[in-house]
Amino acid sequence: MEKIADDGQLTSAAAELRSTETIRARARGLLERARRGESTWFTVNDGALDTAAVLVAELTRARYPDLKIPYHSRWRHFEAGGVDRTSQLNAALGQVSPAERARAQIDLALVSVLLDAGAGPDWTYREPAQAEHPGHEYNRSEGLGVASFHAFMAGLFSSDPSRPLQADAQGLQAVTAERLGQAFQVTASNPLVGLEGRAALLRRLGQTLQDQPAVFGQPARPGHLFDLLVNKSRSPQPALAEQSAQEAQPTIHAHELLSVLLTALAPIWPAQNAVGNIALGDCWRHVAACGGSAAGGARGSLSDGWMPFHKLSQWLTYSLLEPFEWAGIRVQGLDALTGLPEYRNGGLFLDAGVLRLKDPSQADQLHAASDELIVEWRALTVALLDELAPLVREQLGLTAEQMPLACVLEGGTWAAGRALAQQLHGGKPPLNIQSDGTVF
Repeated sequence: MEKIADDGQLTSAAAELRSTETIRARARGLLERARRGESTWFTVNDGALDTAAVLVAELTRARYPDLKIPYHSRWRHFEAGGVDRTSQLNAALGQVSPAERARAQIDLALVSVLLDAGAGPDWTYREPAQAEHPGHEYNRSEGLGVASFHAFMAGLFSSDPSRPLQADAQGLQAVTAERLGQAFQVTASNPLVGLEGRAALLRRLGQTLQDQPAVFGQPARPGHLFDLLVNKSRSPQPALAEQSAQEAQPTIHAHELLSVLLTALAPIWPAQNAVGNIALGDCWRHVAACGGSAAGGARGSLSDGWMPFHKLSQWLTYSLLEPFEWAGIRVQGLDALTGLPEYRNGGLFLDAGVLRLKDPSQADQLHAASDELIVEWRALTVALLDELAPLVREQLGLTAEQMPLACVLEGGTWAAGRALAQQLHGGKPPLNIQSDGTVF
């Protein structure tokens, strides 16, 4: 294959495709294009957006009557069934420093999120009964969250039997589909979609951690991201006496955390999506995705024709915010992150009638994540979530500061998408996507 670009051009294109500004710009461009009637796949019914906002606001009030809405993150799934599993983890950790507690929480959240792709309709997890609550069955995202929590507590991802409450490079590289399947109660009658792909993803994660000691420390752990980012945030000069406590508080930015994840974890993703030899992960071909500002914008970049999403990486970023905050670190710039283009948020817009398929028979077909229809559906979802958020806030009388996008999702859009799917499709999404265990 001919060399089509030098390393600088490839690096520049990859950086562009790892920016949420690019995600938003291209998603907006595809939405504008659909509104002009130029989409092959969808029409847009803007009149239904207000109705969707009312539904989301009503569900938010029902779920969080005091309107104290937490972030949409993996920690909500660890609360499934009303069980405070975070406190269980903290109790098991015992008297450790805030930094070490954060490292363990980051280890858990990162591994759990990477195991969070769609479980399929036929898998369930029965939680062992405990003194304070009977065992319950969970499925889908809650089931994956609870199952991964117990796998972590049992030391599945640690190579050190004396330190089970961690995920380290060697422990992750030892994860097989068989061991993961046992932890997740997988049998012929209880199948988990993408089991082999999930185990392979964790092994790639272990190798990636090991290969980057400057990022992940020694022994290599995801939790050392805490040290990397907090140390970068600290001023090299002593804090001035007149600084307020808030000004002196270590601060990280949400997009900085995402950027570290996208760069450092790039080797773990399947390699079919790449510019040159740089893996792009959750980034897909769409003929109209181009330019730095919108579809139809300036052409000529190696990034043209790619629509980035980085859904799992952004879900992971949302899920790592709380461990930093619990350790006393301030996180700024939450709304630099985008909404999550997965089948619950995307399903909300289809089932609420904001998006309509030009060919309704597409709903009965099985699609790959790379299909242009699915790529465009996800892009329209990102753009529409940005338009929906202020409408939901208006319904609830909250500001963007009081209800950042992470809280709109939790309140929220994800739950509304699931509720509509239950009413209309028995819980299944409105489009059928073949999952490989790494995207949906």
